[in-house]
Order: sequence, then C-alpha cells, then structure tokens
Amino acid sequence: MFQLPMGWILKPNIAESSINIPNQACNSYNLINLLSTSEKHNTNMSTQFVNHDHLHVVMFPFLAFGHISPFVQLSNKLFSHGVRITFLSAESNISRIRSTLNLDPAINIISLQFPNGVSSTADLPPHLAANLVHAIDLTQPQVKSLLLELKPHYIFFDFAQHWLPKIASELGIKSVHFSVYSAISDSYITVPSRFSNIEGRNITFEDLKTPPPGYPQNSDVSLEAFEAMDFMFLFNRFGENLTGYERVLQSLGECSFIVFKTCKEFEGPYLEYIEKQFRKPVLLCGPLVPEPSRDVLEERWSKWLDTFPAKSVILCSFGSETFLNDDQIKELASGLELSGLPFILVLNFPSDLSAESELERTLPKGFLERVKDRGVVHTGWFQQQLVLKHSSVGCYVCHAGFSSVIEAMVNECQLVLLPFKGDQFFNSKLVAKDLEAGVEVNRREEDGYFHKDDVLKALKTIMLEDDKEPGKHIRENHMKWGKFLSDKEVQNKFITDLLVQLKSMA
Repeated sequence: MFQLPMGWILKPNIAESSINIPNQACNSYNLINLLSTSEKHNTNMSTQFVNHDHLHVVMFPFLAFGHISPFVQLSNKLFSHGVRITFLSAESNISRIRSTLNLDPAINIISLQFPNGVSSTADLPPHLAANLVHAIDLTQPQVKSLLLELKPHYIFFDFAQHWLPKIASELGIKSVHFSVYSAISDSYITVPSRFSNIEGRNITFEDLKTPPPGYPQNSDVSLEAFEAMDFMFLFNRFGENLTGYERVLQSLGECSFIVFKTCKEFEGPYLEYIEKQFRKPVLLCGPLVPEPSRDVLEERWSKWLDTFPAKSVILCSFGSETFLNDDQIKELASGLELSGLPFILVLNFPSDLSAESELERTLPKGFLERVKDRGVVHTGWFQQQLVLKHSSVGCYVCHAGFSSVIEAMVNECQLVLLPFKGDQFFNSKLVAKDLEAGVEVNRREEDGYFHKDDVLKALKTIMLEDDKEPGKHIRENHMKWGKFLSDKEVQNKFITDLLVQLKSMA
C-alpha cells in the first residue's frame, strides 16, 4: 500500500562510487565496471555473473530506506542462492545500500539520474514528497534503456512505478510487484473490490472503516475513524494525474505476479484474498528475518543494561520517521513511569527543531529526575537490533513496523503496539488479534488519543501480570512465533521455494 511518510531518511554523508545514466537512452556502460575493486578480484563471482544459467533479477525500490531495506534483504537472500542481482537507486542512497549488503557481495548498483538534483526523500520536505514520485516517473527512459541492455529475467519494483509492467512486457521481461507491506494491509485497502459499490460520489473515511466485499470471513479487522482518516491522502491526485490508490492498483493489476515478504502461517487468508482479487500468482519470500548484526553494542548501553535482571527492561522506540506530539510524549512517559520498570525511551524530532529543547518542553515536569535510576531518554541514531538482543530487554513498545515486530519476536521481547500511520495499524491488528502475540494500547476512536493509564494497562498485561490471562496466552503465542521465525531451515525454505517458482516462470 502506498505510504509516502515511510520515506523520510537522513542523507548519507559519504557518496559511494556509482555510474550515472543520463535521462536519454545510453548503451555505452559496462556492468563489470560497476563492481568494487574487491569484487573484481573475486574471479569465481565474476564467472557466476557471465553464466547465463543463473537468474538475473533487477531490483528497483522506492527511494526511501524504509522501502529499500526489504529489497536489499531479499537481494542478499537470492544472491546467496546464486541469483545475479542488479540494484537501481539514487546516488544519495548508494552508500547506505552498500553498507547493508552482507559481506560485500558482488551485487551491481546502478545510480539513476534525477531531475533538478532530487534523488531521495532526504532532498525534500514532507509537504513536497509527491514531487519525488513524479521524479521517479521521469526516469522511465533511463530504466527502459537499462532493461534493454541488461536483459534480466525479472524486475522487482515498488508501489510508485505503475508504468514499469508495460515497459517490461514490451521488452519480454517479467515484472514483479514486491510489496514491502503486510498482506493484511494491501488486502484491506488496495484491491479492486474496495470501492466496487461506490458510484457518483467522493470517497470518505467512512468507506474505509469496514473491509471490502468478500474479505476473509474469519477476520474481524476494521479501522477506527482516526485510522481510516490517515489513508485519505491515497485519493489525492499527483504525478500523471493519478491518485495514489490508482497508481498502486495499476501496479498490482498489470504486473506479472506479486511477491510478499510474509508467509501463509501469518497471513494465509489475506494472501488468498489478494490472489483471487488480482487473478494472478502471489508468491512469498517469507518474513525476511534479519541476519544478526555484525556490530557491537556500545559500552554505555551494555553497562547500563547489565545492571538490570533478565527480561525486565522496556525499550520504547518508534523509528526515525515518527514524531510524537506533545500529548503523546507526556502520556507515554507517564505510563512508563507508572509501570515502575526500567526503560529506554527513544524520541525523535524534526531536523529543524532542537531535540534537547523539545525534550525539556514536552516531558512531564521532574520526569527525568524521578526516573534517573531506572530510565533513559535518548534521541537520534540508536542500536535498536542490538539492544533488543540484550538479555535484560524483555518488552518492546513500538509502532508495529513489520521488521520491528519480527525483531522483537526473534529476540523474545514482548510486544506493546502503538501504531501511528499507514500499514502500522494493520500490522498491529495482525499481531494482537490474528497471531495473539502482542497487546495494543487502547486509543480513542475519533482521534487516536491515549492516556497514561492505557499505556500502563498494556504493560501490565504482558510484563507485570504475565501469569494471568490474557498475558499468559499472549506470551505463549509470542514464544511459538518466535521459535518459528528463528528456525533457519524453515526461513531458508521460503527462499528456496521462491527460487524454484522464479526459475519455472522465467
């Protein structure tokens, strides 16, 4: 599902060497020259690249790291099974992409040239985000020229490039819509039947509060008013005079097939519904459980965490792209204080504001002094994956980003879910209702307001009353899903099964 707010990232300071392809068709570049020096010396890898018995996949995600990361994860998985990968992105994203590739594999990265220097969400303020989608549309000549030269078997693309299936089809290349969102979210919002009963009137948020016709009967998923209103931006027109909804629907409808980073064990009914709606294959790569970080937890964090008992610390973080308002910060901080448990609260603010000043202004008066022996408030970059892995951390209060949920389950950290936008609302419902492996913070229906007591109640359920129901049941399910995700054979089979399907359909 289309969601621009995922894309606000910090622009890297270090530029990776790359090749710029001009807007006009260009056939003079050499793929071997795109390899790093270390990769050129890997003769076995180079031999693999010229072996046409191997599949060749081009990856083209939206230009925001929340979208790029799943494409990189899948690239690493496929590459480890002998698939040749070429990655298309903007120059400002290249260094971050390269840093997340496991063991510096020989994956080609080609930098696309964007008009007026706009090349990532870091280059634009939020209110101009739609301009980047338009800029991506202007790369069509470059992409067509590259595909003509590369001649891959497949191109995996994101929500924004609705024009890609047609170009790929003309060149005899199969196009794959790779959804970085959960199936429950796409099945609810962006399916053909969503507005089949609406004629002659404008769409309202009330239309989104209930599921589309034919939705899985065993699902009780619906949207509260404040959640439904968050999706209304999908129906604004921009870039080729299409709404975001029309763009995504065209992308899903015209691609060769769809791939989701999920599994039937998690989302079987929603995947079947999508397959029926679009009448095309829906393939799966599994949840893409992240590989263990090669970094080391900073000493300041390890020393502090080591002072607390196992599974007693709460990590509260909502990612770098979510900014809480004053009321949300006050109620969240107060709820953590009332719990009596040790915690790390990570808060971020827009780059044009002073984080120190904002913390002083928004946190409850005297809060830092009262919790100084058991609480830390942090802003800025944070080693989330490594902190979650620490033995003292036992609970994760988060925005229900799918990757964050997976990390919590793998590391046996109980989940308190507090979503703020887009697919997060659906991820939260999936975990709390379908999987019964976490607890949602209760919210006011009309505006999403929550009180400190709502935060405290959720924390009590899984941290302080874990021997009672529903906390006991939630913990048991959480452990079950954690074991499932930690089973390397099971997770690897998702990739090998996908690879078999890709080879058979190439």
